[in-house]
Amino acid sequence: MDSFGVYIHVPFCATRCGYCDFNTYTPTEVDSSHAQYLDALERELELAAARGLPEAQTVFIGGGTPSLLGAQGLGRILGAIRNTFGIVAGAEITTESNPESTSPDYFAGLRDAGFTRVSLGMQSASTPVLKVLDRQHTPGRAVAAAREALSAGFEHVNLDMIYGTPTETDDDVRRTLDAILATGVDHVSAYSLIVEDGTAMARKIRRGELPAPQEDVYADRYEIIAATLEANGYDWYEVSNWAKPGGECRHNLIYWHNQNWWGAGPGAHSFVDGERFFNVKRPERYAQLLHDDTLPIQDTETITADEAHMEAIMLGLRLREGIPAGWVGDRARGVVDKHVRAGLLERGERLRVTDTGRLLADGIITDILAAE
Repeated sequence: MDSFGVYIHVPFCATRCGYCDFNTYTPTEVDSSHAQYLDALERELELAAARGLPEAQTVFIGGGTPSLLGAQGLGRILGAIRNTFGIVAGAEITTESNPESTSPDYFAGLRDAGFTRVSLGMQSASTPVLKVLDRQHTPGRAVAAAREALSAGFEHVNLDMIYGTPTETDDDVRRTLDAILATGVDHVSAYSLIVEDGTAMARKIRRGELPAPQEDVYADRYEIIAATLEANGYDWYEVSNWAKPGGECRHNLIYWHNQNWWGAGPGAHSFVDGERFFNVKRPERYAQLLHDDTLPIQDTETITADEAHMEAIMLGLRLREGIPAGWVGDRARGVVDKHVRAGLLERGERLRVTDTGRLLADGIITDILAAE
């Protein structure tokens, strides 16, 4: 049986990071309060659960900055999910948190509420890099927060890092990895910086105030990250994610396996029984629709069999387990043969990217899908 997850989007941030294009709002950008958001969210969960959806096997609260709601607010969300969808015994229950808005009491409160996993946005251990990213926390705060979460009894703690930031050096990456390893967390996510149009960072690069990121630098940094983590007991299970045994993020595996989830909150995306849909983005509009007992869905798309096939290949080839070799049709066989000969793909009963192929996974996937 496929897993079913519930994702909750918290759209609030204290400040906006220069690289971020997520659906988030600072206090000066939105009229909706945290209390209005929580009331509306509870109503969305009630209306969604009335569709007869399964109990949640995973819950993931992301954002934005969920920790701005405090342990009490996050506990209220978890209680609402229990009272509507229900949560199976042994479920993985995660919240993202900004190190700056956490404390030992906060983590203790999360444990009391039933959370099992915490994901912390570290990004870098370098003060200059954090400044370029417009992050508000100091380098040491993320490390301290991770240790506080572990001390509170969390077995599963993730640290996010970003690599390829303009002005970043190889030594900055190594210092970040050293700091992560010193905490003893069981999961690390490492993402290359993507400069999105419309962000403050994109404007600075366009004006020449920052150098543009370089693709060859991304590759070099990824190799440093992969080699360091894998030499210290972390196995890669998705191109950008490493875990100690048993530490894999079960909620994200729902996405990568193309299984079902309901996304609640402003701008949240869902995928249920072959339909993809997303909510209105503005918190005020979101709250108003739910006040009127209307699900705040802005648009719905039915996924065709061909689209589902393509997505299964696209997502599955990013996983270490790969995909059944038979998923790739005869039209793409020549492309697969080429990448196998180049040492980028491994073919048996399953088709997988090799360690070398991980660096070029997106390009390999694009080649196969184009041939399909």
